[in-house]
Amino acid sequence: MEEAQLLEKVHSSVMRASQDLQEVSKPVLGYDFAQGVDYERLFDSFLSTGFQASHLGQAIALVNQMLDWRLSHEPMDANCSDEHKDPCFRANAKCKVFLGFTSNMISSGVRETICFLAKNKMVDVIVTTAGGIEEDLIKCLAPSFLGKFNLPGAQLRSNGLNRIGNLLVPNENYCKFEDWILPILDQLLLEQKNQGILWTPSKVVARLGKEINNPSSYLYWAQQNGIPVFCPALTDGSLGDMLYFHSFRNPGLVIDIIQDVRAINGEAVHASPRKTGIIILGGGLPKHHICNANMMRNGADFAIFINTGQEFDGSDSGAQPDEAVSWGKIRGSATPVKVHCDATIAFPLLVSQTFAPRVTKT
Repeated sequence: MEEAQLLEKVHSSVMRASQDLQEVSKPVLGYDFAQGVDYERLFDSFLSTGFQASHLGQAIALVNQMLDWRLSHEPMDANCSDEHKDPCFRANAKCKVFLGFTSNMISSGVRETICFLAKNKMVDVIVTTAGGIEEDLIKCLAPSFLGKFNLPGAQLRSNGLNRIGNLLVPNENYCKFEDWILPILDQLLLEQKNQGILWTPSKVVARLGKEINNPSSYLYWAQQNGIPVFCPALTDGSLGDMLYFHSFRNPGLVIDIIQDVRAINGEAVHASPRKTGIIILGGGLPKHHICNANMMRNGADFAIFINTGQEFDGSDSGAQPDEAVSWGKIRGSATPVKVHCDATIAFPLLVSQTFAPRVTKT
């Protein structure tokens, strides 16, 4: 092959003709600060910035779509009930929002963002871990503090300090928690014996939210506004320690998890004809518990995951939304978004562009 022919072949290989993307995509374009600081336009620019900025932009758009949805937007089913045919009912039937988060969100300042949502009844169902319950209550009794990720564990232990990432929780906080909660557990046992109350994790959590009686607590507002907070692993934390100590001090308290499984699955199943949307910060139990409940209705209609988990190890925490589609936990017709980001950064930004303006406008 002559050199000229070879060069032409190499050139045609390197400079291959491109598919025209103008009709199917948008140009990459970030925010121009020469225009000044306009946060609304800044967030709008995320959609065309690329990488996780675009995923966050998509999540913001999806949450707003979820919050805007009304049953009146859907064609009427000929077989629906008279109530569901009523124009007023259809105009006011909103998407049911499930919010899940791991305990570290409450350990961090994201607690205040979640408290804002609960106070303003912006979510309908909450799922968290034991730490997501106890940390909220403990912060009403004593504060946590900022530290560093690299503080030596042995030194912290000798000083009675517990580290959560770069946060510090004095051991004294848990002592105050013990003093506060044990009398309440005594009362729960008494009501179980005398009134025949069947306690479930969500009923216990609601009672704790009532007893703490502190407006800085998201559990307080959830209880006030009738938002169920499910915690199937109630024993996996300091709460479990307290239940353990209480079982020796005053044995007999029973907490039934089966009734709560029925309750959360019912929240999803009986949401129809409303759509359901899920927002999950982190992974693990809250993520799966919400997704599994929505499987009972053939999947959620909207789904936003915010976490840094990776899927290579097969964990549910790191699984992409499409894996949940394969299980029927998210509908195949949905357009879910996963934002690979620390939720302490992404979630407050998302709320600022979705939930928060709807509260301030009212």
